[in-house]
Amino acid sequence: MRQDEGKETNEISKATLARMPLYLHFLQEESSKGAQYISSTVIAQNISVSSVLVRKDLALVSSEPGRPRLGFLISRLIVDIEKFLGYDNLSDAVIVGAGGLGRAFLGYEGFKNNGLNVVAAFDISEKLVGTEVAGKKILPISKLGEFVAEHKIRIGIITVPKVAAQDVLNKMVEAGIKAIWNFAPAPLRVPSKDIILKTEDLAASLAMLAGKLYRANDR
Repeated sequence: MRQDEGKETNEISKATLARMPLYLHFLQEESSKGAQYISSTVIAQNISVSSVLVRKDLALVSSEPGRPRLGFLISRLIVDIEKFLGYDNLSDAVIVGAGGLGRAFLGYEGFKNNGLNVVAAFDISEKLVGTEVAGKKILPISKLGEFVAEHKIRIGIITVPKVAAQDVLNKMVEAGIKAIWNFAPAPLRVPSKDIILKTEDLAASLAMLAGKLYRANDR
C-alpha cells in the first residue's frame, strides 16, 4: 500500500480498504461501457453502501471532487484508486506449491488487473519441476533464494499442504520476501513485524457459505 495526498494508510480502516477493489472493479466496468462521469449515488447502489460513505471513501484516495449534475470523473477515480492500492505498478510474485491450486494461480491472468504478476512457481516434485504452466516455469525449491534475489521478488504465495507451510514461509523470509499470501490451512508465524502475512482460510469460507445456505433453506 502507498500514501496518497499525504495521508498515512494506517488511517484507512480495514473496511474502507476492502471496498476499494469493489469501487475499482465497478468503475472499470462503467468505463468499458463508455461512461465518463458517475455519481456517488450510482456507485453506492452497485456496491450496496450509502452514498455518504462512498464520498468519504473516495475523498481519502482522490482529490478529484464530484461535479454538479455530472458526478465524478471515472478515469481520474480509476487512476487514483489504482495508485492507492499499488495496482499502477505490477509487483512480481512467486508461488511455492505447484499442485492444483498453485497451477491454477500460475494460469490466472486476472491477478495482473490487481497489480500482481506471478512469474514462477517452486515445488519439490520431480514430476513437476522443469514443466511450465502458461509459459511460467516450475523450479526446484532449492532455487527459491537465488531466484528471489535475482528478480527482486517481494511477494510469495503459499499453496502447499499444511505440514509444509511453516517451513515454506521460513524459506521465503530467508530469501528476502516481505509479503506472504498463505492458502495453506495452517496458523503460520512470522519472525518479525516487518513481514506481512495474509492467510486465506478456504475451509472456513466454505463452512460459512454452507451454513448460510442451510439456514436460508431452513426458513
